[in-house]
Amino acid sequence: MTITVGTYNVRGMKDDVAALIRVLSAMRADVVCVQEAPRFLGWRRDRMRLAEAAGLRVAAGLRLGSVAVFVAPGVRVLHTESRLLKIFLGLEIRAIAIAVVEVEGARFAVGSIHLDLDEAARLRHATEAVAMIEQVAARFDAAIVLAGDINEQDDKTTWRYIAARLSDCYPRAPKGNGMTFTARSPGKRIDAIFAAQGLQVAWCGGVEADPADLVAATDHLPVVARLVRG
Repeated sequence: MTITVGTYNVRGMKDDVAALIRVLSAMRADVVCVQEAPRFLGWRRDRMRLAEAAGLRVAAGLRLGSVAVFVAPGVRVLHTESRLLKIFLGLEIRAIAIAVVEVEGARFAVGSIHLDLDEAARLRHATEAVAMIEQVAARFDAAIVLAGDINEQDDKTTWRYIAARLSDCYPRAPKGNGMTFTARSPGKRIDAIFAAQGLQVAWCGGVEADPADLVAATDHLPVVARLVRG
């Protein structure tokens, strides 16, 4: 049983929305974890319109925290929940959006996160997010997929913490050079997809979209992984 999961920081739809829609469509994902989803006036409408324009629908996500999960029409959604993570005075409010989905009879608990620029907050939120999605996955006998904007690279503490509990998909079956930031001049891999150790990774990496659209859509590049559950 296979699932295609993507992650994409859309920068609040502040850039070229038409290009953003084309890139989302080019991801051809069953589930997309979104960061910096619209959060101001009309946020529900804006998220819905973005998802629908790309052939998706909104499954989960709070206004605060600006994370969401979009799913494709053929994906069955069994459960959704969104939770705030620990609030640190003076820092952005962070959250996790989780959707438990069923694809080809297999269940997956997919979580979207956007971690902080502050190192201590980033690690605290990562530990909370991993614990939360583990609890949800256990209730539904679902394989875990956690994806998002980690705001650090793979040699740092928070990334290593997540990768010790879930597998970093890109090194297992890389597609492209893996760099995600900035979209205009990609030199860092700060966006990632992590999956339960038991999931096989067919491939993970960049999206085959018009290079001009990738630059115009937002300041991050998307990541997509094809995962197999036996």
